[in-house]
This record gives sequence, structure tokens and C-alpha cells, in this order.
Amino acid sequence: MDAPISSRMHAARSRIPFAGIAAAALLCAGAAKAENPIVPYVIAEPSSVATELDLPAALQAFQDTPIYARTTGYIQKWLADIGERVKAGQTLAVIDGPDLDQELNQARANLGQARANLEIARISADRWKDLGAQHAVAQQDVDQKAADFAARDADVRAAQANVDRLTQLKDYQNVTAPYDGVVTARNAQVGALINAGSGAEIYHVAQTDVLRIYANVPQRYVRSISPGLPVEILIPEFPNETFHGKVVRFAGALDSASRTLLTEVQIRNSDGRLLPGMFGQVRFKLKGVEPAIILPSNAAIIRAEGTLVATIDPGNRIRLVPVKLGRDFGTEIEILGGIVRGARVVSNPRDSLTDGLLVEPVAPPAAKRE
Repeated sequence: MDAPISSRMHAARSRIPFAGIAAAALLCAGAAKAENPIVPYVIAEPSSVATELDLPAALQAFQDTPIYARTTGYIQKWLADIGERVKAGQTLAVIDGPDLDQELNQARANLGQARANLEIARISADRWKDLGAQHAVAQQDVDQKAADFAARDADVRAAQANVDRLTQLKDYQNVTAPYDGVVTARNAQVGALINAGSGAEIYHVAQTDVLRIYANVPQRYVRSISPGLPVEILIPEFPNETFHGKVVRFAGALDSASRTLLTEVQIRNSDGRLLPGMFGQVRFKLKGVEPAIILPSNAAIIRAEGTLVATIDPGNRIRLVPVKLGRDFGTEIEILGGIVRGARVVSNPRDSLTDGLLVEPVAPPAAKRE
């Protein structure tokens, strides 16, 4: 039998206050939740690729030598032009030096005169020595003739040295290449006056079958640099090609200003495709280096106290953490210290975020798919 109508109405009235309280509590919780800023985040993960270090690179010739005149005269002819490959000892230009020719002739004549004087002094010294043995002359006169002979002998050696010097200068009238290479500059013009020691460069020769690259490696990667380490060279003019070289040596100390290690890389260039002066990148594939954390560039907060990132702790509160920046890849940056793998980092943080602020984190789309 159904309960009386009055009893049912009383029960209904008794349930209304409890339902209202529950609904109010839900509304308050929703309102409080709505007040928390919604922030997207990314997971701090190390780079998934092998640790690579890209540094700017400028190609340099293995040897790069300016050629100057060692003797004075006029350019009679030149035999090599820019871009030509030359061999060691090959004549590049010929200098005509009439003044030097006359100096050499005079030196040779002086040498002949000195030899004649030496012969006379020798004969006199021998005669006076014999007379001295017979006690026909004083010993002092014998010694004087011997000293004259020694002096004339010194004159001959001096004259011979002068002839040799001028003969060597005569040989310098043929300007030659110091090694196998390519002519990169020619300033020799027929009829031009060349003064020895004036500083006027006649030719410039470069050895390009092997090229050098000098890179400044940051301190963090110094322990991974060793002779023989393979290196990739990237040149913009060859976008689909990678050139290969290796580390041959490095400085034994870091630069005190930049805290970098000067490292020399060499690359074979027997086909001559690469030219000294080209600019590109040198890529070191390092071993034994812990991969750095990679974050979007817009995750960094630049303030007066330094560079910060906004992380989200397990209680969904913002923690502003100072970090140490590494390389800048454009859309991404390298973090060398300050956060650990797996940390939730706010992407594109607003200026209103403060330390300890309670937020509503939103996972990135990639994390949701996982």
C-alpha cells in the first residue's frame, strides 16, 4: 500500500537542501578551476640524434705565400697568370737587371786582381822564408811577408764571397714557385721597375690540394676532440654534397677570452673543386657527450636576472628555473643545464606567469597521441 501523500512530500522536501549543496560545491570547484591559467607544455627531452657540433668554417689554403723580388731590375717577361697550376721551381717571371750584371762583372774582376796579388804575396813569402833560413834577412822581414800572404789570401776569400753573393742575386732574377700550387694573384707587368725589399708583391701562390679549416670548439666538447676525428664539411654552393675531413691537431690550451679550443681540420682537395676563402660549416660527430636538452626557442624567458624557463611541478604549480643556454638552432635551442629530462616546460610562456602560480597544464598534441 502506498505511503500517505503527506509523507512523500516531506521526504522530497528533506532531500532538496542536500542536492542544492552538492550542486553549489560543483559550481564552486568549476569556477575555481576556471580561474587557473591554461598553459600548454612540452616534455624536456634530449636530442634524439647523435651529438653533433656545427661551427662556422672558412676554408684556407694549406700554404699561402706572397712572392717578392729578391733583386732589383725590370720585369722582362712573366710566364704564369692567375688560376694556373705551377710546379715547385717553375719560373713565374724574369727580371732584367743590367746594374746587377755590371756589379757582378766588377766583382769578378776584383776577384782576379785579388788572386794575382795573392800569387805575388805567395812567391815573396816563399823567397823570404828561404832567405831567412840562410840568415840573410831579418826574421821580422820574413814574418812580414808571411803576414802579407795571409792578408792577400783573405782578400781573395772576400772577393769570392762577393762574387757568390751577386751570382745568387743573379739567379733570383728568375722568380720561381716555392711549391706545387696555383697562382692566386699576379702583379708583375712587363717593364715595371722592381726594387728589392720594397714590399711590392709580384705573385701570390697557394697550395690547394689540401685545405685547412680552423674551428673554435667550446669547452664543453673539448674532451671529445682528438686527432683523427672524422669531420663533415658543408658548403652552401654544394647543397647536396658533404665533404669529409679529419682533425689533425689542436691547441694545447683554451682561449682565455672565449673558452674555446682552436682546432685544425684538413680536407683533401686534389680535384680543386673547393677554393680557399669559401665559407661553410664544419660538423663534428662527437662521442662520449651526453645529448643536450632541446626546447622550442619560445620557451625561453629573458629577464634581467638571466634566462629562465617555466616548468610545471607535480602539483601543477609554475616553477621558474634559471637555465644555461647552448646553441641556437632557430626554432629550437639547446639547454646545457638547469632542467632534467622529463620536466614539463611551458611553451611560449606569458609574462603574467609567476613562481608558485597554480595552472591548468595542457599536454602537447604529440604527447596525447602517445
